[in-house]
Amino acid sequence: MGPTADPHARAHAAFEAAAGDRGRRLDVTIADRLPQYSRSRAGHLAGRGEVLVDREPRKPAFRLRPGQRVEVLAPAADPLLVGPEAIPLAVVHEDADVLVIDKPAGLTVHPAPGHRGGTLVNAVLARVPGISGIGGALRPGIVHRLDKDTSGLLVVAKTDTAYRSLSAQLRARTMGRVYLALVRGAVAAESGVISAPVGRHPTHRTRMAVVPRGRPAVTAYRVRERLPGATLLECRLETGRTHQIRVHLLHAGYPILGDPVYGGARVPELERQALHATRLEFLHPRTGTRLAFDAPLPGDITVLLDRLRREAAAPAPRRRPGHPRPAAGRAPGKAKSRARSGAPGRPQRRSRGLGRAGGGARA
Repeated sequence: MGPTADPHARAHAAFEAAAGDRGRRLDVTIADRLPQYSRSRAGHLAGRGEVLVDREPRKPAFRLRPGQRVEVLAPAADPLLVGPEAIPLAVVHEDADVLVIDKPAGLTVHPAPGHRGGTLVNAVLARVPGISGIGGALRPGIVHRLDKDTSGLLVVAKTDTAYRSLSAQLRARTMGRVYLALVRGAVAAESGVISAPVGRHPTHRTRMAVVPRGRPAVTAYRVRERLPGATLLECRLETGRTHQIRVHLLHAGYPILGDPVYGGARVPELERQALHATRLEFLHPRTGTRLAFDAPLPGDITVLLDRLRREAAAPAPRRRPGHPRPAAGRAPGKAKSRARSGAPGRPQRRSRGLGRAGGGARA
């Protein structure tokens, strides 16, 4: 056994095999449970003894049993040199323990292969130089993430104590995270819950999907505003799977406008998905005080909303019978194909509401 297979080495990532993982290959399960690891990376690490199951190195094809502890002893990618960069940040709150940021769309949260600089982490390192050793070298202080093209609030821990506290709140689901999503179509119910397992897409490995053996995922929603061909939803995360809201809404038949990956219709005002993290709540890690922060919608989504509101207020044009009102956007052929492939199979799922108008619920 080489030094990288030391059973006492500190794991970069770990999890406990769930009931749904019974009989699954080790490399496949790692890729599903730890999205930062690709299946090929997981297989490579297991092949060289850097994946432990109950403190024993196991090969990629090892079949798991529920309750077994899986530890990965190497990072998801080769280490990158991360340095400070003078990138402006929209700081909503800062004290000695935490930093709350309103992230713009287009800003990647942390470096990765092929994207070594120009990230939120580089900007945070310039603002808080002492944060570099907190929570890992590649993601210092980062407790939770937002997709590159999702805007809105996230919190960064400035101390080890704050990082442990905020991470525990995230695991316990006591951290409140509320998003606004502008979706295509008229959502039938005023409120509801989508509960459907999310995991890696079986063929498009860079994407997520509702799959039978995915991890449990729950998104609560309510309608904030109804618009011509679109609905503004408030979504509250009860779990935090990768791309969860985007996947759940696509699966339900209401893709987010502008989403190029998960079947959203193209609209001229947007070059990204109309998804914004609008509210963040957590207990201050040192004082225990409940903090809540709000971030208004950014300009691009606001411009689109204003246009739809003007259309709603305008007198309806005279149309021949059988000609419906145009939707907020029209998905091109490729987007329709993505929408069909985004929810393979028919896994067991629970949901309330979010049905199509005039039809049954789909999620």
